[in-house]
Amino acid sequence: MRSPAPTALGLLLLLLPPPPAEAAKKATPCKRCRELVDKFNRGMVDTAKKNFGGGNTAWEEKSLSKYEFSEVRLLEITEGLCGSSDFECHSLLEEHEGHLEAWWLRLKKDFPDLFEWFCVKTLKVCCSPGTYGPDCLPCQGGSQRPCSGNGHCSGDGSRQGDGSCQCHLGYQGATCSDCMDGYFSSLRNETHSICTACDESCKTCTGPSNRDCGQCAVGWAQEDGACMECDSTCVGCTGKGPGHCKECVPGYTKESGQCADVDECAGPEKACARQHENCYNTPGSFVCVCPEGFEDTEDACVQTQAPGGGEWQALAVHVRKLPAVRPEGGDGWGSGQTGGEACLWGALAVTAPWEVGPRRRVRDPGVSRRALRGLPESPRAAAAPSPEGRSVPSLHFQRPLGCVPPVSAGGLCLRGLLVACVSVSESPSSYKVAPQ
Repeated sequence: MRSPAPTALGLLLLLLPPPPAEAAKKATPCKRCRELVDKFNRGMVDTAKKNFGGGNTAWEEKSLSKYEFSEVRLLEITEGLCGSSDFECHSLLEEHEGHLEAWWLRLKKDFPDLFEWFCVKTLKVCCSPGTYGPDCLPCQGGSQRPCSGNGHCSGDGSRQGDGSCQCHLGYQGATCSDCMDGYFSSLRNETHSICTACDESCKTCTGPSNRDCGQCAVGWAQEDGACMECDSTCVGCTGKGPGHCKECVPGYTKESGQCADVDECAGPEKACARQHENCYNTPGSFVCVCPEGFEDTEDACVQTQAPGGGEWQALAVHVRKLPAVRPEGGDGWGSGQTGGEACLWGALAVTAPWEVGPRRRVRDPGVSRRALRGLPESPRAAAAPSPEGRSVPSLHFQRPLGCVPPVSAGGLCLRGLLVACVSVSESPSSYKVAPQ
């Protein structure tokens, strides 16, 4: 005979009724007995003054005294104990109805606690609070205050369990009288203990502040008598700040004794694999984005918009505190200096060394740079006024995408690693700057 196909077998399993939840968590004999007693006690409350309150107080007091212990009242209580479909309740009541009747008629005054008499002493399916197991032994810490009041005794009040303590949060030990790591004892005597949470900087402590730490928590370190949080770039540290890291988190590397961001976009290997995709460095990571005029597809950035203006050429520039640009020839070049960094009032091409015949446009830059690609032999640009206009913020951090103001509006102070698209038309109206 062939075994059923997997699909058919799976469908068959789905159609089968799930196992009843009651089977997985079947009530213990003690729990069933306790539930029956609880219902009996509620029945006593409900019938305490039933059919009375008509105004004849003397008659009611006499009649109520008779009704209080009458079989009529007992019958009214027992008839309401079990639901019509509660088989286990009906079975338990039928089996022990004689015990309940004896307690009601003869033993109630001597044993007012029905649970203790019926479930603990008579049926012996439960234990008194604070005791456990077949012999109802005292729980850890004693039956009066099990687990020092800071936990739960296994089997408490039943004939089950082993009496061990399951401590509440913040407590530990056989009797839950000790504080766990991250907590300190704010009150303790022979019978009581209160454990209070330490400051978040502490693994162990003797008080509530970061100066009370015995040991610092992970991500914190001792400095000047207190636990101080490690810098976000650290994996473990010896003090505060990025210069005290034991190791660096992913995306950072040790440079000059501290964790510095790794510029994945400037590495020897291309960080963004898709064609035409731009790489943007972020703290500890990087993102890959299609440039303006390109559509993001699964495999590449597909151009959807033709570039406007004249002919555009790409050039790579790495500017880092260059000397001022000198007007050593060419048409329309300006010159100036701001804070010791290269400030330009002409074409962006002049921000890096490149040759036009025998001349250099920038003298002694002193930086490592990327090669210029596709730059025309003799670019021209409109001359700009003195550097009292606008400037571009540090591109090393911001890496903007878009058009900067026209050259005629003022100076462009460029810093950082960028890729610029330079218009080589006779008089460009703007320069488009985009990160590499």
